[in-house]
Amino acid sequence: MYFTDRGLEELAARRGDEEVSFQWLADQLQTFVDLNPDFEVPVERLATWLARLDDEDE
Repeated sequence: MYFTDRGLEELAARRGDEEVSFQWLADQLQTFVDLNPDFEVPVERLATWLARLDDEDE
């Protein structure tokens, strides 16, 4: 199990029944990066990956 799996499991357990907008998610990710600038690149990669999930070219 990767360390991130525990965080993802906690997220699902605590917030799994909630619905959020992508705008809310983007705002939370921006706040996280503002507080933790060392994570800017991984958060950017995640956001780009999520934005392009339906692109057939990739």
